[in-house]
Amino acid sequence: MGAHFSAATFDFLDELEHRNEREWFQEHKAIYEVEVKERMLAVIESLNRAMGDFAGDYIRPPNKAMLRIYRDVRFSHDKTPYKTHLAASWPRQGLEKAGGAGLFLQVGVHGVLVAGGAYSPQPPQLRAIRDYVLEHHLKLRSLLAAPALAQLAEPFGGNKLTRPPRSFPIDHPAGDLLLNRSWAVFSHLPGDKALDDNFTDLVIERFRAIQPVVDFLNIPLATATPLEQEAAVGRRRSA
Repeated sequence: MGAHFSAATFDFLDELEHRNEREWFQEHKAIYEVEVKERMLAVIESLNRAMGDFAGDYIRPPNKAMLRIYRDVRFSHDKTPYKTHLAASWPRQGLEKAGGAGLFLQVGVHGVLVAGGAYSPQPPQLRAIRDYVLEHHLKLRSLLAAPALAQLAEPFGGNKLTRPPRSFPIDHPAGDLLLNRSWAVFSHLPGDKALDDNFTDLVIERFRAIQPVVDFLNIPLATATPLEQEAAVGRRRSA
């Protein structure tokens, strides 16, 4: 039997949507620890073991891969303190703070999201990807057309540009790819799949299909300006 979630997990998350307040959460903290957090950590551990076959450079300790359920409300109009889904991310080792591409899992009552790539790269990372795609667009197209990926996931989407980015050629064969702002690939599953014994098998099947695209993106991203270095430069300029 593989690691998966329980009806109690979804009962907690469903109720949290309606009682998203600290008092309720503290009253049900014991359920969260056992049926939510412990189960998520077990799922991550199971995924880590399977990823050793094809994504060893992305394995992370479960407690680091799992994202906090607490929302950052400092700059948000929505002041509810908790997320109503669970999530984990696996950036490539060494690129965690540099905006590297990685794998991602989100689990909620309303659906499961399995993804990989660079969802919202910062300007240096976005430029590095586009420069690389100019010379290697045929390779990227072949990865996106792979039957396993085409059957299980959606290609790059999101808020695309309507014309090629500045300083890039207008009529380049990679022109349609250069319109992408987001470089992530997504696969969706019904939420109740997270309750099945084979849940981690379903996730790994998708991670395995997505991984070649993630590896492709990390070639240029490994040479891009690290995000903390970019932030430091910005602070010096504004000082």
